[in-house]
Amino acid sequence: MPSRAYHEDLWRSIPPGLEPAGFQLRLRFLLDALSQGARVLDLGCGEGAFAAELTRAGADVLAVDVAEEPLRRARAAHPELRTQLIDGEGEWELADASFDVVWAGEVIEHVADTARWLSELRRVLRSGGRLVLSTPLLGRAQLLAAAVGPGSFAARFDPLDDHLRHYNRETLQALIASFGFEQLDVRPAGRGARRLLLARAVRARF
Repeated sequence: MPSRAYHEDLWRSIPPGLEPAGFQLRLRFLLDALSQGARVLDLGCGEGAFAAELTRAGADVLAVDVAEEPLRRARAAHPELRTQLIDGEGEWELADASFDVVWAGEVIEHVADTARWLSELRRVLRSGGRLVLSTPLLGRAQLLAAAVGPGSFAARFDPLDDHLRHYNRETLQALIASFGFEQLDVRPAGRGARRLLLARAVRARF
């Protein structure tokens, strides 16, 4: 599994201040799942753009990441944010059932141990709480584009890319359901090469 040093190096290679891809599209989807005063975990918060918008919308937000560099940037850009470093390879120092909503934007595709990650996510989400996430879509159009030529394939499946997993609607829905979530809403969104999956689900009450 990638170490913290790997993630720190990765973040140092990313120019600061970039707007997250598909920001407005994903933000509208996220805010639609939010209730006033909800306790929200922004899991893999990056530079804090979503966490800041959630705070403005009246949520009680904790922004967490597995590297200190994005948290440093988040605090500099948004001093009002509460931030916390979590272990990318073990249990998170977060209490059971302590959040009403967990938001994971463009995170799950970077996770090596998906089962552990989803187990921890489910643990910190209250019964009946909402999972909201986004991830790049690997659908028919993307597979066809990758098959057209070696350049397209190499760009999609670069062995040095930090995307470790690829999802389509069916695989993402089945994965989330298998970890005790119900009322799933998984939909494609976006246009052109930058297609996304947007997913919402409710933690089952057991």
